[in-house]
Amino acid sequence: MIYDWKLNVERRLPQLPNGVRVTYPMTGTATLLPLTSTDNYAAVILICGGSAIEDSRPGYDIDSQEAASDQCVRMELSESGIQRGWAVEQMPQARLMPDAVLLPTGDVLIVNGAQSGIAGYGNVKNQIGNSNADHPTLTPVLYRPSNPIGSRFSSDGLPTSNIPRLYHSVASLVPDGRVMIAGSNPNLDRSSARYATEYRVEWLKPLWMDDETTRPVSTVNTFLIPFETNFTMTIDLKGGNPDLIKLALMDLGFVTHSVHMNSRLVYLDFAVEQTNDSTLTLRVKAPPHSSLYPPGPGWLYLVVGDKWSNASHVLVGDGSNPPEDPGALENMLANSNQSISLDDKATTGEGAEAV
Repeated sequence: MIYDWKLNVERRLPQLPNGVRVTYPMTGTATLLPLTSTDNYAAVILICGGSAIEDSRPGYDIDSQEAASDQCVRMELSESGIQRGWAVEQMPQARLMPDAVLLPTGDVLIVNGAQSGIAGYGNVKNQIGNSNADHPTLTPVLYRPSNPIGSRFSSDGLPTSNIPRLYHSVASLVPDGRVMIAGSNPNLDRSSARYATEYRVEWLKPLWMDDETTRPVSTVNTFLIPFETNFTMTIDLKGGNPDLIKLALMDLGFVTHSVHMNSRLVYLDFAVEQTNDSTLTLRVKAPPHSSLYPPGPGWLYLVVGDKWSNASHVLVGDGSNPPEDPGALENMLANSNQSISLDDKATTGEGAEAV
């Protein structure tokens, strides 16, 4: 479903193919693929994993050994794209509760999850310890959206972990360019049962990231990037091909239960202003409007071929607070069970006042 929050209008999309469900507890993952001016910022959504278990079945009727789905689907969210419907692909392995991490190159790293069962704990047949899921998927897979269909998935060169990452696992790109992988606790509280509470954190990075002589470097001349303005960057290609430069403005988002909220990548247009050996000065165009990149923090990576720099922290927009709508707040409160008004005081923690 597409929800237009300004007009309060819902647009129903075609059903996911093959009876696959991707919402809890048949949890899949999704991400918005990179946005670029070369295709007028066409919005394409990718949804992977989940299960074809009927959502009408109660937990006590579901078995931890029932297979997850290896399906990925993608759709362009335009009139013509919606008419074409979902394009279906298969991952190398089934995954329930995966995480889809958008990389600066535009590729998607898919990690974590299980090959059978459902999300949660303590309410299916043949629980593993307390876990509703079994058969952890331990090898990441890289999805390359720009490759031809049938050649987009690969695990070549990616390490296999020995740490199961099931319910309550997370993964995220971080500003230095690595991917952090953590969590897993398919239990009510801390537990040492099989698929125990997991405190170890793993860091995934390509080998070239340790070689400072070949990793590109960038410097941004400003922190504030208002819409429809230009700014400059100084970059060092470190021997990379200048024809393969991309500037990835990213919101790294935040994640829980395989939902990567706010995750976004917009490639910025630029022109080369000055060249000095492998060092270039770029004149960069900011995002044209807030519908493309919402106002707020961003991380700007220089990408040269298949390598990316550390990110520069920027603030997109003019830095002002978002507009307030007191009428909307009053309307919400008037239609809720809370007897509270804008003049009431409500705080949390020490000294909190009851309302």
